[in-house]
Amino acid sequence: MHLSELEAQMHAFVASKGWYEPTSPKPQTARNLAASLVLEAAEVLEHFQWREEVRDVDELAGELADVALYLLQLASITGINLEQAILDKLAVNQTREWPDP
Repeated sequence: MHLSELEAQMHAFVASKGWYEPTSPKPQTARNLAASLVLEAAEVLEHFQWREEVRDVDELAGELADVALYLLQLASITGINLEQAILDKLAVNQTREWPDP
């Protein structure tokens, strides 16, 4: 499945919940999506709190999916082509050097 197909499914899900409606109690603004993205990323980190190994891979997978969905939606509603942004960032990073700790 391509990123554009995931994006379409994500938008269909959000629309089916009525979250794109102007009167939605969960307005899908860039700010709200960015906050939700960070909150979900913190939930990923909870899986590693006080340990190095993941206890429940399925739960971690669900949290990673939440992060990816919020990222995809945030990119989409702000007009960012996430696929191109990733390729551009990889190209920039190819030219960078990171010092050893």
